[in-house]
Amino acid sequence: MKYLTAEQVLLIHEQVISNHELQGLAANKSLEAVLARIDNRLYYGIITDVYELAACYATYIAVGHVFNDANKRTAYASMKICLDINGIPNKFGVEEVGQVIIKVAQGAMDEIELATWLRKKCS
Repeated sequence: MKYLTAEQVLLIHEQVISNHELQGLAANKSLEAVLARIDNRLYYGIITDVYELAACYATYIAVGHVFNDANKRTAYASMKICLDINGIPNKFGVEEVGQVIIKVAQGAMDEIELATWLRKKCS
C-alpha cells in the first residue's frame, strides 16, 4: 500500500482551501499526531487494506480538525488520493460522498463503516 505523508496532506489542504478562508494549521493541533494514529494502526495490523487506509485518512483528518478551515474537504481529497495512488477507481458521486464525509466529521460514521462504504462504492 502507498501512504500519504504529512507534507502531502499539507499540499492537499493547500489545493482545496480558498484564498478567502482561514489558512493554516489550528493552534494546539497536530497533523503529525493525527497521521501517527494511522501509522500505529498499520504497525499493529489493524489496517488490512487500502479501503481501511483511505477511510482512516478521511476519518482522522475530518474529526481531528487540525486545520483552521477546509478539514472535511482535505479529508475527502486525502481519501480520494489514497485510493487513486493505490489504483482503486472512485465510483462515488460528489453529493453522495459529501454527505458521507459530513457524517464522519459529526461522528455518525466511523472509519470501519466508511471502509465498508468505500468497498461497496469502489468495487
